[in-house]
Amino acid sequence: MALRYFTFLAAISALSCTAIEDLTGNNPVIDSQNVNLAQYHRDLAQCQNYAEEVEIARKAGISATAGAIIGGVFGAVWGNSDTAKRGAGIGAVGGTARGLNEGVREQEIVIKRCLIGRGYRVLN
Repeated sequence: MALRYFTFLAAISALSCTAIEDLTGNNPVIDSQNVNLAQYHRDLAQCQNYAEEVEIARKAGISATAGAIIGGVFGAVWGNSDTAKRGAGIGAVGGTARGLNEGVREQEIVIKRCLIGRGYRVLN
């Protein structure tokens, strides 16, 4: 169980190094009327660099730990040590997913705010 958990977290850490547009499958949609697209792509790249400062792997790890603790406690209360282990595992996976989702969402917000701050009309 522990080996699968750490393998899962290693995979999550590798994903956190992936660019945000690779994870979400899209870039922000802007109103491109009267926009210099070459300058937009430079600005977008800079905004994406800022977004990379959001530590997705750290958020996932913290959420996984919290989920494991909560799941383990509930499992122990409702059963025995096996139930506690299963509860911890389920809590860790759920917490990791939640942390990843929050991290990706935060990166998307950083990119959009950055582009808005540079004068682009972000439509999504």
